[in-house]
Amino acid sequence: MNLKDYGFMPDMMTENERGIPARIVAVHKERYALICEYGETYARLKTKEYYGGYEEFPTVGDFVMMDFVPSGDSRIFATLPRKTFFSRRDPTPGRGEQAVAANFDYVFIMQSLNQDFNERRLERYLTLAWQSRAVPVIVLTKADLTEEYEPYIRIAERIASDVCVHVVSSRNGFGLEELRAYLKPGNTIALLGSSGIGKSSLVNALAEEELMRVNGIREDDSKGRHTTTHRQLIMLKSGAMIIDTPGMRELGMWDVSEGLGEAFADVEKYIGRCKFSDCRHLSEPGCAIKEAIAAGELSKARWDSYCKLKREAKYSDDKDARMREKQKRNKGFVKKYR
Repeated sequence: MNLKDYGFMPDMMTENERGIPARIVAVHKERYALICEYGETYARLKTKEYYGGYEEFPTVGDFVMMDFVPSGDSRIFATLPRKTFFSRRDPTPGRGEQAVAANFDYVFIMQSLNQDFNERRLERYLTLAWQSRAVPVIVLTKADLTEEYEPYIRIAERIASDVCVHVVSSRNGFGLEELRAYLKPGNTIALLGSSGIGKSSLVNALAEEELMRVNGIREDDSKGRHTTTHRQLIMLKSGAMIIDTPGMRELGMWDVSEGLGEAFADVEKYIGRCKFSDCRHLSEPGCAIKEAIAAGELSKARWDSYCKLKREAKYSDDKDARMREKQKRNKGFVKKYR
């Protein structure tokens, strides 16, 4: 097995690094499926390195170093530096950040052309995609359900003016050739979207084989049933890889300071142009935000969405700042007395 086919480059490792490199292709709670020079294997984390706070907990798509064990579970002891990465606030209270995927080149932000299409969710996913440092691509699925998809394209282009928007149907193949242009050997694409938007169907259509089980959607509200139950990386015949994640209808913001600036550039261009530097954009005179909304240059819904995501991200950061500081102190204490 040549790990270079999975995107590995030797310069990812430090000089004289011990162990062998591998890429995580699936996460099953505390057990990981990996690809390495010996083929597919399974591994668990070394307790001291990870639970002692020395290493970033790995996720699907990560390249790691491990001690290979041919007759049982190997041991992962290091997470190699990531070129791209996104995370969310862990839905379990008190757990902080939850890793979602790493080392991908594109993020396919997927929404379906039915009742599940949601502008605010699209903004949320776009913010996360920009924060990851990968290239976002908007994919509007289930084009076979409507003949009037142009309004959806206009909405998506208004929200993400510098992002490519594609309309596809996995059922009849419409638009799939445009997506195959991204499927170059060695490229990794992360799929991001809620359940029921056709991720599994799209993977099967792009792969031209049945790789994933497909569930239907509820007819009363067009919302989907979860098909993917764990994060996984899938190798296609083209040599490209797809990272599929469980459908996430609620995506809690974590650190999205850079992503907000990219996703809401049309909003942030007015920040700092108010008459008063401490303007709260409420009732102060000379407020650039209020003037832009009144002039129709900025929509009130767009401004409200920006404020909501910024508050949510700040809440996450404030809530977990003490936890991160405590972990940092503990890490320093352990290093001092090792």
